Amino acid sequence: MVERCPECGAVMSYEISTKKYLCKSCGLYVTKEQILELREKAQTTSEKEKKKQRQNEVLSWWLSKK
Repeated sequence: MVERCPECGAVMSYEISTKKYLCKSCGLYVTKEQILELREKAQTTSEKEKKKQRQNEVLSWWLSKK
């Protein structure tokens, strides 16, 4: 299974001796658990951004009708 970097999206290499993944593109050096935490955090952040964008769109629409 190919693991992608949660920061930049590049392919990460696995180091057996340390049991960690290394991104040669941005230098991220993490365990599998940390990768999952970063992905979950990014997903939560993107959901908040989408909600804020929808609120702004509704507000813009509402103000344009006045």
